[in-house]
Amino acid sequence: MNKPILVLRQSSVLPYRLTQGTVEVMLITSIKRQQWIIPKGWIAPGLSAADSAAKEAWEEAGVTGRVLTPAIATYTAQKWGYPCRRDVFLLHVETALEDWLEAKQRKRQWLSLTEATKHVKGKALKRLFTKLQADPDLFQQDE
Repeated sequence: MNKPILVLRQSSVLPYRLTQGTVEVMLITSIKRQQWIIPKGWIAPGLSAADSAAKEAWEEAGVTGRVLTPAIATYTAQKWGYPCRRDVFLLHVETALEDWLEAKQRKRQWLSLTEATKHVKGKALKRLFTKLQADPDLFQQDE
């Protein structure tokens, strides 16, 4: 009998703002390797994937705003030897706190999608940013 495959689930968020009609996204550094990433984490019990993504944005990047649903992308990464499905949501940033939960452990930076693509190492994020550059209307759905 085959053992069922465990699929882990996380949600992530791409914080963005519109500055003079130009999309800027926020990247944060990972704690251990200090690589540029987007906020992500386990889906908290009792929260939807979108609400959990908003929680991660607040904890890891110190931003709050409105999460747009549905997810704009889903990709799978390996975590502890298991596939981990990550749903990616857009978060239209309304407030960026100067002092937040993980401020002493992370850096954050606003970048154009082109610059963000150059900063991230992960192939899934590079593909996502390239897709968003080709379809900027995804950012307009809440304007």
